[in-house]
Amino acid sequence: MTILAQGEGPSPMDLLIAHLIAAVVFSVVGIVVFCLCLFVLDKLTPFSIIKEIGEDHNQALGIIIGAIVLGMSIIIAAAISG
Repeated sequence: MTILAQGEGPSPMDLLIAHLIAAVVFSVVGIVVFCLCLFVLDKLTPFSIIKEIGEDHNQALGIIIGAIVLGMSIIIAAAISG
């Protein structure tokens, strides 16, 4: 008789490993998509975001970019969680 015929399911350790692998894969996919979004955002702006925030201390741009980053993060998290 096979394991499934006996009515036994996967062990808790197998489920834990499967969930950990899924979490790592989805985390990597989310980070890659997030970095891609930041790259596209940087290319779409007619100025250097890093120069404006880092060297010129443009607080308004920092707040706007922070809001965009939070929005992208929420959208990516919702897409990954299903």
